[in-house]
Amino acid sequence: MAEKRSEWFDWIKAFGIAAILAIVIRLFLFSPVIVDGPSMQPNLQNGDFLIVNKISYILGEPDRFDVVVFHATESRDYIKRVIGLPGEHVKYENETLYINDEPVKEPYLEERVESFSGTYTHDFTLENLPGNFEKIPDGHVLVLGDNRTNSKDSRRLGLIPVDELVGKAQLIAWPLDRFGFVGE
Repeated sequence: MAEKRSEWFDWIKAFGIAAILAIVIRLFLFSPVIVDGPSMQPNLQNGDFLIVNKISYILGEPDRFDVVVFHATESRDYIKRVIGLPGEHVKYENETLYINDEPVKEPYLEERVESFSGTYTHDFTLENLPGNFEKIPDGHVLVLGDNRTNSKDSRRLGLIPVDELVGKAQLIAWPLDRFGFVGE
């Protein structure tokens, strides 16, 4: 009888430890996110199940072209791509991204822009965005959706505080035919 009780206790203890580990991982390390909407097409699709690395920006700073999840409102998170970093001036002119007046290629958009009829990304400068900044201030980033014709991003929201970033999208986990790392 004591042996059976010990076995049950071992099972309960194992499940308890597993549950605590799952909670710690979910709260502090990785988080699942489902893409909701077309703003990151063609690179991310509505319904894609992503794994977000939550410690990326605790240990480091965002890099240009990182795909990030951030708190857009108290109840809603958005997924966008980091385009501008602190200290930079950003403008878009004739389908070309300029950072500090130097053209920057966006390889993740090339195919889409070539096949699109019309203007894919309308011209703008950092000064035209909410906040009227000349340079991106410390602690902020400029984000854009890959689907520039249908994305609520820094052009409407303004610059995003780095402390609102949940983490970096690392992996498309579902659907299986799209399984892989979130690329540039």
